[in-house]
Amino acid sequence: MTAALRVVAPGLLTTLQDLGRVGHQHLGVPVSGALDHVSLRAANLLVGNPPDMAALEIAYQGPTLVVEADSARIALAGGQAPVEVLPPEGDGSAPRRLACFESARLVRGQRVRVGGLVGSAMLYLAVEGGFAVPPVLGSRSTLIRGAIGGYHGRALRAGDVLPLTLGAAPERGEVMLPPIDLSPRPRVRIVLGPQDDHFTPAGLDALLASTYTIAQASDRMGMRLEGPKLEHSAKGYNIVSDGIAPGSVQVPGNGLPIILLADRQTTGGYPKIATVISADLPALGRMAPGARIAFEAVSIEEAETAARQLGREIAAMAEGLGPARREPWLDEARLMDANLVSGVVSARD
Repeated sequence: MTAALRVVAPGLLTTLQDLGRVGHQHLGVPVSGALDHVSLRAANLLVGNPPDMAALEIAYQGPTLVVEADSARIALAGGQAPVEVLPPEGDGSAPRRLACFESARLVRGQRVRVGGLVGSAMLYLAVEGGFAVPPVLGSRSTLIRGAIGGYHGRALRAGDVLPLTLGAAPERGEVMLPPIDLSPRPRVRIVLGPQDDHFTPAGLDALLASTYTIAQASDRMGMRLEGPKLEHSAKGYNIVSDGIAPGSVQVPGNGLPIILLADRQTTGGYPKIATVISADLPALGRMAPGARIAFEAVSIEEAETAARQLGREIAAMAEGLGPARREPWLDEARLMDANLVSGVVSARD
């Protein structure tokens, strides 16, 4: 019997994502990959996977999954959500809660149910050993528009059976990470250009002085913003199509900016007023429709410094790994060994 996770309920938008399909943009193939690669790396770290292994990217509302393997070790990282581990059907034991940023070993028949996300739009569920799906052009990331990668090139559906690489997770102590600050900065940092000369001084001022709202029409391809329109210069709003970088802020004829994300097209013919710096993209990817966003301009040197700092923070995550703070059962030996009372005070005195 193939080890797997069976999908009981798929959630609102759950896909397999890794660090992206690199090296094929010249063929018109988007990079895709996790919107929040920091949380993806954290989830993989917790279960002992390489940082680039594919995990489930859960958007807004989580799935319910059943373990169809002898055992499977999982971990979730990213936005907060209520996560319950339910007993196998017919087992009368009570459900238990599972904390984010903590690993857990589940056994056959147990179900994990992820509720609605709070404080972030994205949550990642990694499984030790990863998912046994074939890579497409070197990546297991799902590109829904192209119907490639991931699980049959699409979001999960009820009844899907996701094959696992490992039939059983080795027994060992579970681990956790200390809380990671995933909140976005008060102002998202951008580098102006490369076509900021296609906008009037008033248009540039509006970008930096205004607060925008993330539109409901946003998706993994682009984050549409609602707010003050940006005025194009006499050069107009059409350019010869050129390359699209992650975080490019493209402004079509309606004057409303679009921040291009993981599933972005490889080229575009609208002027790009700015580019979100790479260090701020993971936090941007966590933001949900309805959230408000403002910008500040920084230099290329400042952007490079921020990227190096984020790299150091990612590298240091492994140093924060420690024993999980709680076990799914009561360890009587550890309880009796603990010094639970430091002294006694007499009320009469």
